[in-house]
Amino acid sequence: MTGPVKKVFIVDDDDSFLRSIERLLRSAGYATECFSSAEEFLVQRPSGAAGCVLADLQMPGMDGMALQATLAQSADPLPIVFLTGHGDIPISVEAMRQGAEDFLVKTAPKELVIAAIERALARNARERSALAHRQRLQSRFEKLTPREHEVLSHVMQGKRNKGIADDLGIDERSVKRHRTNLMRKLGVTSVAELVQLAVESGMPAEG
Repeated sequence: MTGPVKKVFIVDDDDSFLRSIERLLRSAGYATECFSSAEEFLVQRPSGAAGCVLADLQMPGMDGMALQATLAQSADPLPIVFLTGHGDIPISVEAMRQGAEDFLVKTAPKELVIAAIERALARNARERSALAHRQRLQSRFEKLTPREHEVLSHVMQGKRNKGIADDLGIDERSVKRHRTNLMRKLGVTSVAELVQLAVESGMPAEG
């Protein structure tokens, strides 16, 4: 039984280096796609594809740092490893501070490049798993009625049934019914479980 495909998106304006690193990674068992610019990658990148990006730093048009920032702001970010011939300490520090998995020069031993790619792929797998978990939880919250969402918001603020009833202008028995229904839909039996579920789904614990 084969494992999951390990996909590396290579972005570099140096065509000879692009093909050289592609051969290296393919021989190491990775699936690759090559792009001669950051703009080309962003346009042609498959939606929802797993993997990581191996990118040069200095490229015409959008450079590697701008590509990193764009990826970080996207709905489906990918970890990035910089492999450049023009690195320096301040730039490498900034790249790492912004979340780059590693910052290597093109003369780095292939073992270091492979190790960085493996870390980036493992990180992407963790992040995709966490995202899928949040989406499953969010789908449960989408089953709530508007009134149940209102009651939930007040419960998350630590308010008791009477206070919620006063705030919403409804009777306390209605609040109890809405609380029972929303907790049943969410599959929880306590406020502590409810808060934990909401936080895991991306909802703030208060507010």
